[in-house]
Amino acid sequence: MRVGFVQFAPVLGRPERNLERAEALAPQAELLVLPELCASGYNFESKAQADELAEPAEGPTLEAAKRIARKTGAAVVAGFSEKGLGGNYNSALLADSRGLLGVYRKTHLFENEKDFFLPGDTGFKVWDVAGAKVGLMVCFDWFFPEAARTLAMRGAEIIAHPSNLVLPWCPDSMPVRSLENAVYAITCNRHGEERGLKFIGRSQVTAPDGKILVRAADAADEAKTVDIDPARAKKKTIATRNDRFEDRRPEHYAR
Repeated sequence: MRVGFVQFAPVLGRPERNLERAEALAPQAELLVLPELCASGYNFESKAQADELAEPAEGPTLEAAKRIARKTGAAVVAGFSEKGLGGNYNSALLADSRGLLGVYRKTHLFENEKDFFLPGDTGFKVWDVAGAKVGLMVCFDWFFPEAARTLAMRGAEIIAHPSNLVLPWCPDSMPVRSLENAVYAITCNRHGEERGLKFIGRSQVTAPDGKILVRAADAADEAKTVDIDPARAKKKTIATRNDRFEDRRPEHYAR
């Protein structure tokens, strides 16, 4: 299975330009991941601007994802600002050339996101994509091991991870998330600077053994792909008598 990411630098308030750039960069693959809030931009000037840039799930970002899917043959994961009942969500959609497959709403909001978005209420979901099980989380969700673990225990073999990373730790931590859950992870970050906020780039694909299969630069538009074998994620053993999930003892984990 060929998977990859499309790293670029969205411009705040320029959704048409941003989606056109993503489409132009997108390579052939079976699964592609775009950054968090890839259409709207991230560092909103005001609640009014955030509201203006929000869109329904079946909106411009979905239409762009469908175009990318038709061009590349891939299912597409794209972060977008979702207009919901009672407020907006920092969401990611999964789509193919036929249309919307599902939406995930970010569970763990970071810093000023709390001024513009409601906490996600979808829970962690898994979908079938090209014969593989794909789960979604968004950016700061990575900091909470429960997010990746929940997806893995629900059958995810690949975690698609749209991001707008500003803290330096994630690229070196996602190999651990992959290793501890025996899953692939595709972290697609943006790069560039937006109203004084600098994003670190370094999108990557990590493997069930914790290896980094491919990584982008800190400050460049880069679309990269790599061939993976999702069946590797089915094996949860660590040693002859140890299994990542069967050896868990949740009765001792409660507070």
